[in-house]
Amino acid sequence: MPKNLWFLTEERPKKEVLQTIFQKFAKDCGFAVFVDTLRIFPILEDNKFTFTYEVTGFRCNKVDKVYVKTVSGNSSFTDFLIFYQKDEPTLKDEPIYAIEETKTDDKESRNTGVYQRCSKFVFIQSYYPNAKKVMLYNLQIDQKEEPTSTYIFGTKLLLTLGVEILGKKLDSKIFTPFKTIDEIIELKDNMRKAPKGNVPILLTKSKTKIEVSGRLFKSGGLSHDPNIGALSIICAVLRQLGWTQKIEITQHGLLQKHVGKTNKFIQIANKLDISLQGLTVPKAEMNKDYWKYDTDGEKLGTIFIHLVVENFTEGYSIFENHAGSEKGYFITKNGEHIPLEKYKDREKYKSGDKKQIVHIPDLILIDFGRSEVINVEGKKYAFRKNGITELGNYDYIEKNYILKHYPKFKILRTVVLYGSTAQEIIEIEIGFLLNENGQLILGVKAPKLFKDAITNLLDFWN
Repeated sequence: MPKNLWFLTEERPKKEVLQTIFQKFAKDCGFAVFVDTLRIFPILEDNKFTFTYEVTGFRCNKVDKVYVKTVSGNSSFTDFLIFYQKDEPTLKDEPIYAIEETKTDDKESRNTGVYQRCSKFVFIQSYYPNAKKVMLYNLQIDQKEEPTSTYIFGTKLLLTLGVEILGKKLDSKIFTPFKTIDEIIELKDNMRKAPKGNVPILLTKSKTKIEVSGRLFKSGGLSHDPNIGALSIICAVLRQLGWTQKIEITQHGLLQKHVGKTNKFIQIANKLDISLQGLTVPKAEMNKDYWKYDTDGEKLGTIFIHLVVENFTEGYSIFENHAGSEKGYFITKNGEHIPLEKYKDREKYKSGDKKQIVHIPDLILIDFGRSEVINVEGKKYAFRKNGITELGNYDYIEKNYILKHYPKFKILRTVVLYGSTAQEIIEIEIGFLLNENGQLILGVKAPKLFKDAITNLLDFWN
Protein backbone atom coordinates (compact mmCIF):
# COMPACT_ATOMS: atom_id res chain seq x y z
CA MET A 1 0.00 0.00 0.00
CA PRO A 2 1.61 3.36 -1.01
CA LYS A 3 2.24 5.81 1.82
CA ASN A 4 1.24 9.48 1.91
CA LEU A 5 3.49 12.52 2.03
CA TRP A 6 2.65 14.96 4.82
CA PHE A 7 3.90 18.55 4.89
CA LEU A 8 3.58 20.14 8.34
CA THR A 9 4.32 23.86 8.19
CA GLU A 10 3.83 27.23 9.87
CA GLU A 11 4.08 28.89 6.45
CA ARG A 12 1.70 29.32 3.54
CA PRO A 13 2.74 26.40 1.28
CA LYS A 14 4.14 27.70 -2.01
CA LYS A 15 3.89 25.63 -5.19
CA GLU A 16 7.51 26.25 -6.26
CA VAL A 17 8.75 25.14 -2.83
CA LEU A 18 6.62 21.98 -2.88
CA GLN A 19 7.94 21.20 -6.35
CA THR A 20 11.57 21.47 -5.20
CA ILE A 21 10.85 19.24 -2.20
CA PHE A 22 9.09 16.65 -4.41
CA GLN A 23 12.12 16.50 -6.71
CA LYS A 24 14.49 16.11 -3.77
CA PHE A 25 12.31 13.36 -2.23
CA ALA A 26 12.17 11.47 -5.55
CA LYS A 27 15.93 11.76 -6.11
CA ASP A 28 16.80 10.65 -2.55
CA CYS A 29 14.42 7.67 -2.70
CA GLY A 30 15.15 6.71 -6.31
CA PHE A 31 11.46 7.05 -7.25
CA ALA A 32 10.10 8.00 -10.67
CA VAL A 33 7.82 11.04 -10.40
CA PHE A 34 5.88 13.39 -12.64
CA VAL A 35 5.20 16.93 -11.47
CA ASP A 36 2.47 18.66 -13.45
CA THR A 37 0.58 21.87 -12.59
CA LEU A 38 0.41 21.80 -8.80
CA ARG A 39 -2.77 22.80 -7.01
CA ILE A 40 -3.28 23.14 -3.27
CA PHE A 41 -6.89 22.91 -2.22
CA PRO A 42 -8.73 22.61 1.10
CA ILE A 43 -10.43 19.29 1.77
CA LEU A 44 -14.10 19.86 2.62
CA GLU A 45 -16.57 17.47 4.22
CA ASP A 46 -20.24 18.55 4.34
CA ASN A 47 -19.07 21.94 3.03
CA LYS A 48 -16.82 22.39 6.08
CA PHE A 49 -13.03 22.70 6.00
CA THR A 50 -11.24 19.71 7.58
CA PHE A 51 -8.10 21.79 8.30
CA THR A 52 -6.17 19.65 5.81
CA TYR A 53 -5.09 20.64 2.29
CA GLU A 54 -4.43 18.23 -0.54
CA VAL A 55 -1.82 18.81 -3.24
CA THR A 56 -2.56 17.52 -6.74
CA GLY A 57 -0.33 17.44 -9.81
CA PHE A 58 2.32 15.16 -8.25
CA ARG A 59 2.36 11.57 -9.53
CA CYS A 60 4.45 8.82 -8.01
CA ASN A 61 3.53 5.13 -7.69
CA LYS A 62 5.07 5.07 -4.21
CA VAL A 63 2.96 8.00 -2.95
CA ASP A 64 -0.81 7.80 -2.57
CA LYS A 65 -1.72 11.37 -1.54
CA VAL A 66 0.08 14.57 -0.57
CA TYR A 67 -1.34 16.53 2.37
CA VAL A 68 -0.48 19.85 4.00
CA LYS A 69 -1.40 20.79 7.58
CA THR A 70 -0.72 24.00 9.50
CA VAL A 71 1.25 23.54 12.69
CA SER A 72 2.76 25.74 15.32
CA GLY A 73 6.30 25.28 16.58
CA ASN A 74 6.95 25.49 20.30
CA SER A 75 10.24 27.33 19.81
CA SER A 76 12.84 27.48 17.07
CA PHE A 77 10.81 25.59 14.44
CA THR A 78 11.98 24.80 10.90
CA ASP A 79 9.52 25.81 8.18
CA PHE A 80 8.64 22.28 7.06
CA LEU A 81 8.61 18.83 8.59
CA ILE A 82 8.05 16.18 5.90
CA PHE A 83 6.66 12.77 6.86
CA TYR A 84 6.35 9.76 4.54
CA GLN A 85 3.76 7.49 6.12
CA LYS A 86 0.14 6.35 5.79
CA ASP A 87 -1.45 8.13 8.75
CA GLU A 88 -1.53 11.74 9.85
CA PRO A 89 1.71 12.43 11.78
CA THR A 90 1.75 12.41 15.56
CA LEU A 91 4.47 13.70 17.88
CA LYS A 92 5.87 10.17 18.15
CA ASP A 93 6.56 9.95 14.39
CA GLU A 94 9.94 10.80 12.88
CA PRO A 95 10.05 13.18 9.87
CA ILE A 96 12.25 12.34 6.90
CA TYR A 97 13.16 16.01 6.34
CA ALA A 98 13.39 19.21 8.39
CA ILE A 99 13.46 22.04 5.85
CA GLU A 100 14.06 25.73 6.41
CA GLU A 101 12.91 27.90 3.51
CA THR A 102 14.14 31.44 2.92
CA LYS A 103 13.82 33.95 0.12
CA THR A 104 16.68 36.04 1.54
CA ASP A 105 20.04 36.00 -0.25
CA ASP A 106 23.14 37.68 1.19
CA LYS A 107 22.58 40.33 -1.52
CA GLU A 108 19.73 41.59 0.69
CA SER A 109 21.02 40.67 4.16
CA ARG A 110 24.23 38.84 5.09
CA ASN A 111 23.01 37.82 8.54
CA THR A 112 19.39 36.93 7.83
CA GLY A 113 20.37 34.96 4.72
CA VAL A 114 22.37 32.45 6.72
CA TYR A 115 22.94 33.02 10.46
CA GLN A 116 19.37 33.74 11.57
CA ARG A 117 18.32 30.27 10.37
CA CYS A 118 21.23 28.36 11.89
CA SER A 119 19.92 27.99 15.42
CA LYS A 120 16.88 26.10 14.04
CA PHE A 121 19.11 23.31 12.71
CA VAL A 122 21.01 23.11 16.00
CA PHE A 123 17.75 23.11 17.97
CA ILE A 124 15.99 20.38 16.00
CA GLN A 125 18.83 17.89 16.59
CA SER A 126 17.51 17.47 20.15
CA TYR A 127 14.14 16.32 18.83
CA TYR A 128 14.74 14.61 15.48
CA PRO A 129 18.43 13.70 15.17
CA ASN A 130 17.77 11.45 12.15
CA ALA A 131 15.77 13.88 10.01
CA LYS A 132 17.67 15.16 6.96
CA LYS A 133 18.30 18.87 7.41
CA VAL A 134 17.82 21.08 4.35
CA MET A 135 18.23 24.85 3.81
CA LEU A 136 16.05 25.70 0.81
CA TYR A 137 16.62 29.03 -0.94
CA ASN A 138 13.46 30.08 -2.76
CA LEU A 139 15.11 33.14 -4.31
CA GLN A 140 12.89 35.78 -5.90
CA ILE A 141 15.67 38.24 -6.62
CA ASP A 142 18.91 37.45 -8.47
CA GLN A 143 21.57 35.64 -6.48
CA LYS A 144 24.57 37.76 -5.55
CA GLU A 145 27.45 37.15 -8.00
CA GLU A 146 30.20 37.08 -5.37
CA PRO A 147 29.16 35.51 -2.05
CA THR A 148 30.09 37.56 1.03
CA SER A 149 32.62 36.16 3.47
CA THR A 150 29.83 35.98 6.09
CA TYR A 151 27.78 33.81 3.75
CA ILE A 152 30.74 31.57 2.92
CA PHE A 153 31.58 31.08 6.61
CA GLY A 154 27.95 30.43 7.64
CA THR A 155 27.31 28.01 4.78
CA LYS A 156 30.49 26.03 5.51
CA LEU A 157 29.27 25.69 9.11
CA LEU A 158 25.87 24.43 7.89
CA LEU A 159 27.55 21.91 5.58
CA THR A 160 29.73 20.69 8.47
CA LEU A 161 26.57 20.17 10.53
CA GLY A 162 25.18 18.02 7.71
CA VAL A 163 22.70 20.56 6.32
CA GLU A 164 22.09 20.27 2.57
CA ILE A 165 21.73 23.50 0.57
CA LEU A 166 19.04 23.56 -2.14
CA GLY A 167 18.10 26.32 -4.58
CA LYS A 168 21.46 28.12 -4.79
CA LYS A 169 24.43 27.62 -7.06
CA LEU A 170 27.42 26.94 -4.80
CA ASP A 171 31.02 26.82 -5.98
CA SER A 172 32.13 23.36 -4.87
CA LYS A 173 35.74 24.57 -4.46
CA ILE A 174 34.71 27.20 -1.86
CA PHE A 175 31.70 25.59 -0.18
CA THR A 176 33.08 22.53 1.57
CA PRO A 177 32.58 21.38 5.17
CA PHE A 178 35.21 22.38 7.72
CA LYS A 179 37.60 19.53 8.54
CA THR A 180 39.31 21.01 11.62
CA ILE A 181 38.68 23.56 14.36
CA ASP A 182 41.81 25.48 13.38
CA GLU A 183 40.38 25.91 9.87
CA ILE A 184 37.27 27.60 11.39
CA ILE A 185 39.39 29.93 13.53
CA GLU A 186 41.65 30.87 10.63
CA LEU A 187 38.78 31.67 8.24
CA LYS A 188 37.01 33.77 10.90
CA ASP A 189 40.23 35.68 11.68
CA ASN A 190 40.71 36.54 8.00
CA MET A 191 37.21 37.98 7.56
CA ARG A 192 36.57 41.71 7.43
CA LYS A 193 36.48 43.09 10.96
CA ALA A 194 33.25 44.38 12.52
CA PRO A 195 32.68 48.19 12.48
CA LYS A 196 34.14 50.14 15.41
CA GLY A 197 31.93 49.80 18.49
CA ASN A 198 30.54 46.40 17.44
CA VAL A 199 31.66 43.19 19.12
CA PRO A 200 33.25 40.94 16.47
CA ILE A 201 32.62 37.19 16.53
CA LEU A 202 36.10 35.74 17.07
CA LEU A 203 37.40 32.41 18.37
CA THR A 204 40.34 32.07 20.74
CA LYS A 205 41.61 28.57 21.49
CA SER A 206 43.77 27.32 24.35
CA LYS A 207 44.43 23.76 25.53
CA THR A 208 41.42 23.67 27.84
CA LYS A 209 38.99 26.22 26.44
CA ILE A 210 37.67 27.90 23.29
CA GLU A 211 36.36 31.43 23.81
CA VAL A 212 33.86 32.77 21.27
CA SER A 213 33.14 36.50 21.46
CA GLY A 214 29.75 37.80 20.36
CA ARG A 215 27.07 40.17 21.58
CA LEU A 216 23.79 38.51 22.63
CA PHE A 217 22.19 41.50 24.39
CA LYS A 218 19.62 43.43 22.35
CA SER A 219 16.38 45.30 23.11
CA GLY A 220 16.73 44.76 26.85
CA GLY A 221 17.43 41.03 26.84
CA LEU A 222 18.88 37.94 25.19
CA SER A 223 17.38 38.46 21.75
CA HIS A 224 20.11 39.15 19.17
CA ASP A 225 18.76 36.68 16.56
CA PRO A 226 21.57 36.69 13.96
CA ASN A 227 24.20 36.27 16.71
CA ILE A 228 22.14 33.62 18.51
CA GLY A 229 22.19 31.71 15.22
CA ALA A 230 25.86 32.33 14.54
CA LEU A 231 27.09 31.41 18.04
CA SER A 232 24.77 28.37 18.20
CA ILE A 233 26.09 26.86 14.99
CA ILE A 234 29.75 27.71 15.70
CA CYS A 235 29.50 25.90 19.06
CA ALA A 236 27.56 22.98 17.56
CA VAL A 237 30.25 22.53 14.88
CA LEU A 238 33.06 22.75 17.47
CA ARG A 239 31.37 19.85 19.31
CA GLN A 240 30.79 17.98 16.04
CA LEU A 241 34.50 18.25 15.19
CA GLY A 242 35.39 16.65 18.52
CA TRP A 243 36.00 19.53 20.97
CA THR A 244 35.07 18.18 24.42
CA GLN A 245 36.60 20.92 26.59
CA LYS A 246 35.01 24.20 27.72
CA ILE A 247 33.32 26.58 25.25
CA GLU A 248 32.69 30.05 26.66
CA ILE A 249 30.86 33.01 25.11
CA THR A 250 32.60 36.31 25.94
CA GLN A 251 31.63 40.00 25.47
CA HIS A 252 27.97 38.92 25.32
CA GLY A 253 26.67 42.05 27.09
CA LEU A 254 24.21 40.11 29.26
CA LEU A 255 23.44 40.33 32.97
CA GLN A 256 22.29 37.35 35.05
CA LYS A 257 18.69 38.64 35.03
CA HIS A 258 18.61 38.38 31.20
CA VAL A 259 19.31 34.65 31.23
CA GLY A 260 16.00 32.79 31.40
CA LYS A 261 15.35 29.05 31.41
CA THR A 262 13.07 29.09 28.37
CA ASN A 263 15.25 31.14 25.99
CA LYS A 264 16.19 29.11 22.90
CA PHE A 265 19.88 30.03 23.18
CA ILE A 266 19.97 28.90 26.83
CA GLN A 267 18.34 25.62 25.79
CA ILE A 268 21.02 25.16 23.11
CA ALA A 269 23.74 26.17 25.63
CA ASN A 270 22.51 23.39 27.96
CA LYS A 271 22.53 20.86 25.16
CA LEU A 272 26.03 21.77 23.92
CA ASP A 273 27.51 22.59 27.36
CA ILE A 274 28.27 26.25 26.55
CA SER A 275 29.07 28.72 29.34
CA LEU A 276 28.56 32.50 29.41
CA GLN A 277 31.50 34.46 30.83
CA GLY A 278 30.73 35.80 34.31
CA LEU A 279 27.24 34.26 34.45
CA THR A 280 25.60 31.04 35.60
CA VAL A 281 23.74 29.27 32.80
CA PRO A 282 20.48 27.99 34.33
CA LYS A 283 19.20 24.46 33.75
CA ALA A 284 16.97 24.92 30.73
CA GLU A 285 13.39 23.78 30.47
CA MET A 286 13.08 22.19 27.03
CA ASN A 287 9.55 21.84 25.75
CA LYS A 288 8.63 18.17 25.58
CA ASP A 289 7.06 18.59 22.12
CA TYR A 290 8.68 20.23 19.10
CA TRP A 291 5.37 21.13 17.43
CA LYS A 292 1.59 20.96 17.71
CA TYR A 293 -1.27 21.24 15.21
CA ASP A 294 -2.39 24.88 14.99
CA THR A 295 -6.00 25.12 16.12
CA ASP A 296 -6.25 28.77 17.12
CA GLY A 297 -3.90 30.97 15.07
CA GLU A 298 -5.25 33.92 13.05
CA LYS A 299 -3.27 32.73 10.01
CA LEU A 300 -5.60 29.72 9.66
CA GLY A 301 -8.04 32.23 8.14
CA THR A 302 -5.63 34.28 6.01
CA ILE A 303 -3.75 31.26 4.60
CA PHE A 304 -7.11 29.63 3.76
CA ILE A 305 -8.41 32.64 1.82
CA HIS A 306 -5.02 33.08 0.13
CA LEU A 307 -4.92 29.48 -1.14
CA VAL A 308 -8.58 29.42 -2.17
CA VAL A 309 -8.23 32.67 -4.15
CA GLU A 310 -5.09 31.45 -5.92
CA ASN A 311 -6.45 27.97 -6.70
CA PHE A 312 -10.09 28.76 -7.49
CA THR A 313 -10.05 32.21 -9.14
CA GLU A 314 -7.85 34.24 -11.49
CA GLY A 315 -6.81 36.42 -8.53
CA TYR A 316 -3.54 36.12 -6.66
CA SER A 317 -1.42 37.61 -3.91
CA ILE A 318 0.97 40.53 -4.50
CA PHE A 319 2.17 40.56 -0.88
CA GLU A 320 1.92 38.23 2.12
CA ASN A 321 2.90 38.47 5.74
CA HIS A 322 0.80 35.79 7.45
CA ALA A 323 1.23 35.85 11.25
CA GLY A 324 4.45 34.11 12.31
CA SER A 325 5.51 33.51 8.69
CA GLU A 326 8.26 35.07 6.62
CA LYS A 327 7.38 38.46 5.12
CA GLY A 328 7.12 38.32 1.32
CA TYR A 329 8.06 40.88 -1.31
CA PHE A 330 5.62 43.33 -2.89
CA ILE A 331 5.09 42.27 -6.50
CA THR A 332 4.71 45.10 -9.03
CA LYS A 333 2.63 44.98 -12.22
CA ASN A 334 5.82 44.12 -14.14
CA GLY A 335 6.49 41.14 -11.87
CA GLU A 336 9.35 42.83 -10.01
CA HIS A 337 9.77 41.79 -6.34
CA ILE A 338 10.52 44.68 -4.01
CA PRO A 339 10.95 44.65 -0.20
CA LEU A 340 8.57 46.92 1.71
CA GLU A 341 10.14 49.57 3.91
CA LYS A 342 9.64 49.14 7.67
CA TYR A 343 9.77 52.89 8.40
CA LYS A 344 8.67 56.05 6.60
CA ASP A 345 11.79 57.76 7.99
CA ARG A 346 14.30 55.47 9.72
CA GLU A 347 16.21 58.33 11.42
CA LYS A 348 13.05 59.83 12.93
CA TYR A 349 12.02 56.35 14.13
CA LYS A 350 15.44 55.82 15.74
CA SER A 351 14.97 59.17 17.51
CA GLY A 352 11.81 57.78 19.13
CA ASP A 353 9.01 58.71 16.69
CA LYS A 354 6.96 55.49 16.60
CA LYS A 355 4.56 57.03 14.03
CA GLN A 356 7.24 56.31 11.43
CA ILE A 357 6.41 52.57 11.48
CA VAL A 358 4.82 51.48 8.19
CA HIS A 359 1.69 49.41 8.92
CA ILE A 360 1.37 46.53 6.51
CA PRO A 361 -1.55 44.17 5.85
CA ASP A 362 -1.23 40.42 6.38
CA LEU A 363 -2.16 39.85 2.74
CA ILE A 364 -2.67 41.92 -0.41
CA LEU A 365 -4.74 40.24 -3.13
CA ILE A 366 -5.34 41.44 -6.67
CA ASP A 367 -8.48 40.96 -8.75
CA PHE A 368 -7.41 41.94 -12.28
CA GLY A 369 -10.85 41.25 -13.78
CA ARG A 370 -12.42 43.95 -11.61
CA SER A 371 -9.27 46.12 -11.28
CA GLU A 372 -9.38 45.80 -7.50
CA VAL A 373 -6.65 45.44 -4.90
CA ILE A 374 -7.74 43.98 -1.55
CA ASN A 375 -5.83 44.73 1.65
CA VAL A 376 -6.49 41.98 4.20
CA GLU A 377 -5.96 42.23 7.96
CA GLY A 378 -6.03 38.82 9.69
CA LYS A 379 -7.27 38.42 13.25
CA LYS A 380 -8.69 35.89 15.68
CA TYR A 381 -12.45 36.30 16.08
CA ALA A 382 -12.01 37.58 19.66
CA PHE A 383 -9.87 40.48 18.39
CA ARG A 384 -12.02 41.43 15.39
CA LYS A 385 -12.52 45.00 16.67
CA ASN A 386 -8.72 45.49 16.72
CA GLY A 387 -8.62 44.24 13.12
CA ILE A 388 -11.28 46.77 12.07
CA THR A 389 -9.27 49.55 13.76
CA GLU A 390 -6.07 48.48 12.00
CA LEU A 391 -7.74 48.87 8.60
CA GLY A 392 -7.33 52.62 9.16
CA ASN A 393 -3.52 52.37 9.07
CA TYR A 394 -2.90 51.55 5.40
CA ASP A 395 -2.76 55.03 3.85
CA TYR A 396 1.03 55.04 3.52
CA ILE A 397 1.35 51.64 1.86
CA GLU A 398 -1.55 52.37 -0.48
CA LYS A 399 -0.15 55.72 -1.60
CA ASN A 400 3.54 54.72 -1.84
CA TYR A 401 3.25 51.17 -3.19
CA ILE A 402 -0.20 50.11 -4.41
CA LEU A 403 -1.30 53.28 -6.24
CA LYS A 404 2.23 53.81 -7.53
CA HIS A 405 2.36 50.35 -9.18
CA TYR A 406 -1.38 49.80 -9.80
CA PRO A 407 -2.57 53.39 -10.46
CA LYS A 408 -6.04 52.69 -11.89
CA PHE A 409 -7.06 50.05 -9.37
CA LYS A 410 -9.73 50.49 -6.71
CA ILE A 411 -8.48 49.59 -3.22
CA LEU A 412 -10.63 47.64 -0.75
CA ARG A 413 -9.81 46.98 2.90
CA THR A 414 -11.24 43.98 4.73
CA VAL A 415 -10.70 41.76 7.78
CA VAL A 416 -10.39 37.95 7.62
CA LEU A 417 -11.07 36.07 10.85
CA TYR A 418 -10.47 32.66 12.34
CA GLY A 419 -12.14 31.23 15.44
CA SER A 420 -15.34 30.99 17.49
CA THR A 421 -18.43 28.96 16.58
CA ALA A 422 -20.24 32.05 15.21
CA GLN A 423 -22.22 31.36 12.05
CA GLU A 424 -22.75 34.91 10.84
CA ILE A 425 -20.83 38.16 10.62
CA ILE A 426 -22.46 41.43 11.60
CA GLU A 427 -19.63 43.94 11.02
CA ILE A 428 -19.48 45.09 7.37
CA GLU A 429 -15.67 45.50 7.56
CA ILE A 430 -15.26 41.73 7.93
CA GLY A 431 -15.01 39.91 4.61
CA PHE A 432 -14.63 36.30 5.70
CA LEU A 433 -14.71 34.08 8.79
CA LEU A 434 -13.40 30.54 9.02
CA ASN A 435 -14.81 29.26 12.30
CA GLU A 436 -13.53 26.50 14.58
CA ASN A 437 -15.94 24.00 13.04
CA GLY A 438 -14.53 24.68 9.57
CA GLN A 439 -17.59 26.61 8.41
CA LEU A 440 -16.94 29.16 5.64
CA ILE A 441 -18.82 32.40 6.34
CA LEU A 442 -18.76 35.36 3.95
CA GLY A 443 -19.34 38.89 5.20
CA VAL A 444 -22.24 41.08 4.05
CA LYS A 445 -19.87 43.22 1.99
CA ALA A 446 -17.24 40.56 1.23
CA PRO A 447 -15.04 41.39 -1.79
CA LYS A 448 -16.45 39.77 -4.94
CA LEU A 449 -13.15 37.89 -5.32
CA PHE A 450 -13.85 36.15 -1.99
CA LYS A 451 -17.38 35.25 -3.12
CA ASP A 452 -16.04 33.78 -6.39
CA ALA A 453 -13.38 31.78 -4.54
CA ILE A 454 -15.79 30.24 -1.99
CA THR A 455 -18.49 29.55 -4.63
CA ASN A 456 -15.96 27.79 -6.91
CA LEU A 457 -14.52 25.81 -3.99
CA LEU A 458 -18.00 24.59 -2.94
CA ASP A 459 -18.89 23.75 -6.57
CA PHE A 460 -15.69 21.71 -6.82
CA TRP A 461 -16.65 19.61 -3.79
CA ASN A 462 -20.33 19.28 -4.69
